[in-house]
Parts: sequence; C-alpha cells; structure tokens
Amino acid sequence: MTKQLRATMAAILVISSISLQAQTSTATKKTTSKAPVHKKAPVESPLARQIRELREQMLSQQAQIDALKQQNADKDAKLAAAQQSAQDAQTAAANASAKADSLTATVSTNTDAVSSLNSTVTDLKTTNVGLAQTISDTKKTISDELESPLAIHYKGVAITPVAFFAAESVYRQRSLNSDVNTPFNSTPYPGAAQSNTSEFNFSGRQSRIGALFVANPGPFKLSGYVEADFLGAGITSNDNQSNSYVLRQRQIWGQVATNKGFTLTGGQMWSLVTETKKSTDNRTENLPMTIDAQYQVGFSWERQPGVRFQQKIGGLTGAVAVEQAEYIYSASNANNNFFIGNAGTGGGLYNVSTNYSNNIAPDVIVKFTYDAKVGHFEAGGLARWFRDRYYPNQTLTVPSAAGAANNTKVGGGFFANARVPVTHFADFGVHFLGGTGVGRYGTATLPDITVHPDGTLEPIKNYQALGSLELHPTKKLDVFGYFGGEYAQRTIYLSTLGSSAGKQIGYAPTNAVDSGCGTEGLPTATTTNPFAGSAPYNPAGAGSCAGATRAVFEGTAGFTYRVYTNPKYGRLQYQMQYSYLTRDAWSGITSATGATTTTYGSPKATNNMVFTSMRYYLP
Repeated sequence: MTKQLRATMAAILVISSISLQAQTSTATKKTTSKAPVHKKAPVESPLARQIRELREQMLSQQAQIDALKQQNADKDAKLAAAQQSAQDAQTAAANASAKADSLTATVSTNTDAVSSLNSTVTDLKTTNVGLAQTISDTKKTISDELESPLAIHYKGVAITPVAFFAAESVYRQRSLNSDVNTPFNSTPYPGAAQSNTSEFNFSGRQSRIGALFVANPGPFKLSGYVEADFLGAGITSNDNQSNSYVLRQRQIWGQVATNKGFTLTGGQMWSLVTETKKSTDNRTENLPMTIDAQYQVGFSWERQPGVRFQQKIGGLTGAVAVEQAEYIYSASNANNNFFIGNAGTGGGLYNVSTNYSNNIAPDVIVKFTYDAKVGHFEAGGLARWFRDRYYPNQTLTVPSAAGAANNTKVGGGFFANARVPVTHFADFGVHFLGGTGVGRYGTATLPDITVHPDGTLEPIKNYQALGSLELHPTKKLDVFGYFGGEYAQRTIYLSTLGSSAGKQIGYAPTNAVDSGCGTEGLPTATTTNPFAGSAPYNPAGAGSCAGATRAVFEGTAGFTYRVYTNPKYGRLQYQMQYSYLTRDAWSGITSATGATTTTYGSPKATNNMVFTSMRYYLP
C-alpha cells in the first residue's frame, strides 16, 4: 500500500476509537435516566456526518483494499502460474532443444546416409554401366570364341592348329639339283660340269602343318606337339607330273611341366644345342629368318629324338638332354680293317638305301641360359662317343679277323650363344660351337670322325660360328643379315702297316690329288635309263679332285614383309633372300700326272643363290 493510504487508514482508526468511547459514555447516562420519552431524532451534527462519511469512505476503501488484495492474490497466483508455465516452458524448451539437437544429429546422419546412398546409387549406375559393358564384351568374346576360337577343345585338351602354306623359289648360279634346302658341303668345284649350269626351282614343299595340344590338370601342365612338312622324298617321288613328295616328321614330342619350374620333354625336337629365345623352352628356337630350309652356315642345330630335363630358377635355367647319336665319317686311303655301322635293314623301319652308325651311347648335352633385360645368354657343353670294331690283323700277308676288338673314342665341345636387343629396332646375335667330333651339329654337316691306319677312329676338330643382325624398321618389315662359317681340321696319319705303309690316311691328306678340281670332264655314266644318274642325267664331276673341305662360309641378306596381319584371319608375308657361298678345300697336289714339278693348291667353289617366298600363316 502507498503512504497516503496508510495515513488515511490510521486516521479512520483514531476517529473510530473516539466515537466508540463517546457512545459508551452516552449509553451509561441514559441507563440511569427515567423511562424513555419519545423525542425527535437528533439532528446529525457536522462532526457525526464527517465521521459517518469517513466511515463509509473507510468501508469503501476497505472494500477496495480487499479487492486489491484479491487482485494481488490473483496476480500472485497468475505469477506463480506464469512462473510454473515459464519453468514448464523452459523445461519444454530444453526438451525441444534436446530434441532439436537429436533431430539435427538425425538429420545430419540422414544427410550422410542420403549422401552415401546417392554415392552408392551413382556407383551402382557406374557399376551397371560397367556391368553392361562387361556383359557386352563377354558376349562379344564368347561370340568371337564360338566363331573363331583360339583353340579347339576336346574334353580337357586345347588343340591349336599350327600351319603355313608356302609358294617358294630358288635360283642357284651353280646347280646342286636341290630344292629350297642347300647342301652347302656339296657345292661343286669349278671342274664339275654342274658348276657351269644354273638351276631355278619352284617349291611348295616347305609348307607346314601341325598342332599343339595342351591340358592343365592343376599341379602340372601336359603338352604335346606335332609338326610336319613335305621335304621328305619317297622312292616314287619326282618332279615329272604330280610332284608327290611325302610328309616328313619335323617334331613330335610330349611334355610335362610342374608349377615349380621343372619340365620334362621327350620325343623328336630341336637339339638342346640350338639357340632359344627364352630359357630352354621348346618352340622358342631362335632360327635364322632364311627361306633356305638348311638355314645358314654357322648355325648349329639338330632335330632328333631325345629326352630333355630343365629347371628354371628366376631368369636362370639349367637343362640336360640325351639325344640320338649318329656319325659323319670321312677319310682318304683308309684300310679295310674296321666298320662303324651298316645300311638300314629291311623290316627294321630304317631306310635300306642309307647308312646308320652303331651307337654305343646317346649324345649328352648340358646347357645353362640366362634371360635378362639386356638380352638372352647361353652356354653349354656337348659329349659324344664314337665306337667302331677294328681288325688289327687285316693288314697281314694273310689277313685274319683274329684279335678283333671294339674301340671307343670320346668327343665333344663347348658352345655359347648371346642375343642382345641393341635398340628397339635391332637385335644382334653371336653363336659359337667348337670341339672334336661336333661337325654333325653344324648345318654344313662337316665330318665328325676319320680313321687311323690301324682302324681305330679319331674325332676331327671342328669350329662353327655365326653372327647375325636383325632389324625391325616397322611392324611390317624385318631386314636380316647373317655371316657364318664352319671349319674341319686336317687330321692325317702316316701308315706303317702292310700294303698301306707310307700312305697318309685320314681327313685331307697333304698329297691328295686335286689336279682335276678346275678342269671340266665329259659325262661319265654309261648305264641306260631309267636309272638315276644315267644318260643324259650324267654330268661329270670334278675329276681327280679329292677336295676335302677346310671351311665353308656364307653371307646372307634379305627381308621379310608382312603384307597383311590380323589375329583373326592370319598373316600373309613375302620374303626374299640372297646368299653368297664359298667352299674352301684343304690344299693338295694340283700338278698334272707326270709333271716334273709338284704344285699344291686349294680348290675353291662359290655359289650365288636367290630365294623368294610367299606364305600364308594360320592365326
């Protein structure tokens, strides 16, 4: 309440107290008076009136005060209710804030989820596109494999055909009566009539057919390979009409390879001596690019039956092979006191018109290769055994087989190959093989062995070397150049036995007669047709010409142009090759019979050869 209100209430209380006392006093006096007498109502005095008005005013103010109290009480109740409402509102606000925070977190989580979902949807779209592309590619691959499979599948075996079809030609300045393979060591000396005539032959016989068979059970892989051409000649083969030459076995082998790098191969294959492009793996042989089916002088090789063991450890490979043996023999003035073999026996499935040696053991070859970024490198050794049966009493006045015995000589040698990619467009290679009794492994097939006067054998020292440069200017074109040589050492002995005493026996005697190596003679055959070599197919050889070969050299240049190449349809290519060949003989007597002065000289034969080839290769 205000100060004014308090003062007013205090005044009212004082006045009420005074009025109360006055009334009490008046009442006392009236009690002691006589019986009441009816009189007129007293006139209200101004003071009474004021008191009455004040009282009324006080009552009114009291009513106001009560009303104000009630209002204050109501206000307090409303304030308390408002405070409770505010508190409830704060609690609700806190709850709302918590819910808002939770909702915010939920929204954030939902936003992340939506973002993740959008990303997933995008990924799914991308995946679906990729999957659609994969399905399309797979469908195309399956379609391609059905229409043009890389291999024919038979049960668990994949069969890949291997073939090319060739139309080839060869021109030789000096005739050899040979197809697209050149018998280098038969190049005629100038005295042979053949050296004065050329030859030009077409051929399709180098065409090749074959197949690779591969099965992969899991812990190991099985392979088989067969390859054949038509460079074989049967008894009825000729060039007269149908040109029917027989199918010839080139390679046929089986192989098992483990997952740990060990491989075992058995059958007819390229010799382990032959240079390879990778490890000692079959079917990676690094052959000269020549059209000539006899390849290149200086190139060491064989294709023969054998068994090969190889183990790879990283880029290093070690291999051992045992291979079919055979002897190439040559000697002058030899006594008839030994033999090394015989002609093929009818029914024995060997050719009855050729000779075979009686081998005591297979040839053994050991080889190590290393494949590195800078190139492919090889080194190895070759061991051979030569046996004959000799008769020491054959040279007696009365010959006798008594005392006959077998004699074995050991030969062998060392070989090394290296091939380095000088640039992306050029490869350079070198090859060497040297030893005793290794002539057979050279492409010119110089002799392995000769003979002593007593009939025991002697291996001849041989060397073979080849250098190669192969250029790749474009993907379609290869240009190649090779130069190689093969050498057989003079190996002779002076006989002291019986009727051969005083003679030089062995390979390339110094007193061999070569006087006719440069003089052409008349046709010599006197037999009549239809025998081969009878007139008029009877050119004279070089008369009185021992001509034991000292060395054969050949230089070759050529190119291969791939006219068309497609992995689905195959390859069409054209090749051309030029070769210049020389055959140098050991020196012998060149003076004519009866000449007062003996002269010595070394016969020499040369040949220019041009080859062409058009081939279609299966893809």
